Amino acid sequence: MPSDIILIGPQTVGKSTVGELLAERLGLPQYSMDEQRWAYYKEIGYDETLAKKKRETEGVWGIIRYWKPFEAHAVERLLSDQTNCVIDFGAGHSVYDDPLLFQRVQRALAPYPNVVLLLPSPDLEESIRILNERNQNLPDDIRSTNEHFLRHPSNSSLAKFTVYTKDKTPQETCSEILAGAAL
Repeated sequence: MPSDIILIGPQTVGKSTVGELLAERLGLPQYSMDEQRWAYYKEIGYDETLAKKKRETEGVWGIIRYWKPFEAHAVERLLSDQTNCVIDFGAGHSVYDDPLLFQRVQRALAPYPNVVLLLPSPDLEESIRILNERNQNLPDDIRSTNEHFLRHPSNSSLAKFTVYTKDKTPQETCSEILAGAAL
């Protein structure tokens, strides 16, 4: 059974920051999906020109829909390529409307006991408010994607446990994860 720690959750909840702290404390490498994904996307035909056109003509939701098959592939590949590490997913890498893509990611994550969902608060509306305050300089369409990621059931279905970050330092969040992790 893999003992890797995988962090999932919405944008700007602290996945990369906490992932870095966990990796340091455990003496393990950290892999951030946002840094790794493009190479995996290209393996199955990601077209940057088409992606740009979708963003321009269909907005943020068009590009998010286009990314979904590539995101599922990237999850499978990163998990197969890396072991004994800390991985932080991009916000969309754990949210799928397509049941077949969701099942692929669910199967890929099934053997991992330490899939941790980070959320600001157990109260959904409070979480949305906190993240909107953090993201106030982002365009409305980007903030609306984060609300979608928060409300979508995929994250809670994939997570083995949830850690709430409100009023905690990243170090305190890291300690709580380590206390609950099966290492």
